[in-house]
Amino acid sequence: MADPILEVKDVAKYFGGVKALDGVTLSVPRGGMIGLIGPNGSGKTTLFNVITGFYVPTRGEVWFEGERIDGLNPNEVYLKGIVRTFQIPRLFPSLTVLENVLLTPPNQIGERPLYAPIRSKWEKQERELARKAVRLLKRFGLGDYIHASVSELSAAHIKLLETIRGLMTDAKLYLLDEPAAGVAYDMAKEMFSFVRRLRDEEGLTFFIIEHRLEVLMEFVDYVYVLHNGKLLAEGKPDEVVQNKAVIEAYLGG
Repeated sequence: MADPILEVKDVAKYFGGVKALDGVTLSVPRGGMIGLIGPNGSGKTTLFNVITGFYVPTRGEVWFEGERIDGLNPNEVYLKGIVRTFQIPRLFPSLTVLENVLLTPPNQIGERPLYAPIRSKWEKQERELARKAVRLLKRFGLGDYIHASVSELSAAHIKLLETIRGLMTDAKLYLLDEPAAGVAYDMAKEMFSFVRRLRDEEGLTFFIIEHRLEVLMEFVDYVYVLHNGKLLAEGKPDEVVQNKAVIEAYLGG
């Protein structure tokens, strides 16, 4: 692929005798919207964990914007410009929906001890972030829950909130782990439409794990398929869904 923002080179991750990843090589182009599919246990989330520093690979390399990043801790990877969401959302249940969203953006002036007591130093940034958060919450159908506690949300709304938190950053690459899981079909399509608009209008890049193939295949440019820790197939969505090996391994044909 031309102008890759992310390159995974021969990455393996072993847990004792279990080969969760076994020599995966792939790339994500800048400005792309790329899908990652495969059966449960195929290594998808493990790959995301390696890319974002939660796991150190047993073998192989991860490159982001021409810089090798495998071995960095998650905070360092985040500061490089990679944000990921989680299959199981990691939120603060005692805080409101808006407060959870506002915790995400890095480099907030009001969090610096020197400036925190001086309202004039951080007020403008705080207002801009709040406006952005409210726009995203309304766009994803959570406008009525802005001041509600996270504990009051349904499982589907919590999943949406996890995606919104990721979009509050100024990252260059977003790794979304099953953003449509548990979300109604119409809302899932609307969410993917919004993500694609962000890609088109803001030049962002998305790498997306998703089991909802009826939604994913409509929006992504290219798809990678993992099976038993290895790259089974890759190609455009219509090519992948017609691939016999994919049908046998993943679609149950």
